[in-house]
Amino acid sequence: MRRQIPPVSRLVHLAAAVALLAASAAASKPGPVAVNVTGVLSAFPDLADFTRLLASSPVLAELAGRSSLTLLAVPNGNLPQSPSAFAAASGADLADVLRYHVLLEYLAPADLHRIPASGKLVTTLFQTTGRAPADLGAVNVTTTAGASLAVVRSPAPSPGSNATVLGAITAVPYNLSVLAVDGLIVPSGFDLAASESRPPAAVNITRVLADARAFNVAASMLEASGVAGEFEADERGAGITVFAPTDDAFAGLPAGDRLQSLPADRKAVVLRFHVLHSYYPLGSLESIVNPVQPTLATEFSNAGRFTLNITRANGSVAIDTGVVQATITRTVFDQNPVAVFAVSKVLLPKEMFTRTDGAGGDSSIVAATAASSSPPPAATAPEASESVRTPPTRLSSPPALRGGGQDYDTASAPARATGWWCIALVKGLVLMAPTQPKSGLFVGINKGHVVTKRELPPRPSHRKGKATKRVTMVRGLIREVAGFAPYEKRITELLKVGKDKRALKVAKRKLGTHKRAKKKREEMANVLRKMRSGGTHTDKKK
Repeated sequence: MRRQIPPVSRLVHLAAAVALLAASAAASKPGPVAVNVTGVLSAFPDLADFTRLLASSPVLAELAGRSSLTLLAVPNGNLPQSPSAFAAASGADLADVLRYHVLLEYLAPADLHRIPASGKLVTTLFQTTGRAPADLGAVNVTTTAGASLAVVRSPAPSPGSNATVLGAITAVPYNLSVLAVDGLIVPSGFDLAASESRPPAAVNITRVLADARAFNVAASMLEASGVAGEFEADERGAGITVFAPTDDAFAGLPAGDRLQSLPADRKAVVLRFHVLHSYYPLGSLESIVNPVQPTLATEFSNAGRFTLNITRANGSVAIDTGVVQATITRTVFDQNPVAVFAVSKVLLPKEMFTRTDGAGGDSSIVAATAASSSPPPAATAPEASESVRTPPTRLSSPPALRGGGQDYDTASAPARATGWWCIALVKGLVLMAPTQPKSGLFVGINKGHVVTKRELPPRPSHRKGKATKRVTMVRGLIREVAGFAPYEKRITELLKVGKDKRALKVAKRKLGTHKRAKKKREEMANVLRKMRSGGTHTDKKK
């Protein structure tokens, strides 16, 4: 008897067979994988400039991991300007232009023929940035009746925003299709002319020399001198041409040249002497018409100084400074507007270096004006002859009172008081034994106000205490100070500040004694008036 298979088991076997067939079919069909775009384009020399432009932008990193793309590549002859200018002007706007050439859909030539006459809107990589309003980050691909080539344009009308598909370059099925177009396609609202008119980024000369790995001394001198910024500023306009000595050229310098011992400003002159203020490729230097060329050092000096004599000799370019003769050994960097050439010797200007003898070689080169380039020694003050003495025409105020050249009247009151007190103190040390001059100035106190008047002959005093002697000493000091005309008008101010407080205290005490005596006399006068009017003795006591 034959064994029957249950219905449920048949369904399970059927489902397994279908799944196996689907898996095998999926495995046989190639799926989308990431493609190395630059690796695909490198096989086509006619797209070398566009490939280099794409590799120097951030767009290449954004393509990593993407598939099912169509790249609209521009051949070398259809780019609007040189690839170096595009690379120098690379920025966000230029990167968006390149993103606009990446279609997020795989379009083979057969797919272009199937596009209707009304066109097809295809999204680009620029749309994914979020900077494109509405659908302006897409392109409109259209074909005309009887035409085999498509036209790609921006959805909104914009000048120069369309390009014609020239043909298919290559394709990685279902992953990447490369189509050649006859020009750049500009997104709507983006001004390519404005982007191209922006000044290119300055070339870092120091980094160029460091990357060459044979100009370490020149790069370090350029970095330490601070003239690298001048070179980058001069790149705009006519450009610059740099003659960079190699490390072997610096090692071959004679011991007497003293280049490294020069001050920083003179080293900067030597570095400027190695730069022409114009862009000269090697071919232009070989056929230069005017051999005498000014350098950047000429701009900081007079015309005709710090010049180079450039000629062609023995199949190479020779550079004569008047002291040394060097040759260009190779081209280090040549990208308009900057050219950097390696030279066999350090270019020493004849304005700073010379030869010890006319027939000597480089070994006889010395720094002729290196000593003169340093600041001149400070001149010493001439010594006056002992036989000739010129007396001063007038007495001047002490420097402390003059305030360092300022007007005396503009000085502050505390400073003036301090100066006068110092003068009085010095005089007091000299005049420890006070005298009574026959004439001079008398300083008195009248109800708190200090007044000055011509002194009367002093009264004889039987009791001279310490306070009286102190007042006498102050008067003597004032008389001594008053002998100088510049200080005479400041006598009153000296006592106003009240530095001699003890003398003022004694004078005030005497004034109080006089007031008490005056009051006593008034009381006695009142008693006498009462007695004359018939008063009693009791009233007198009262």
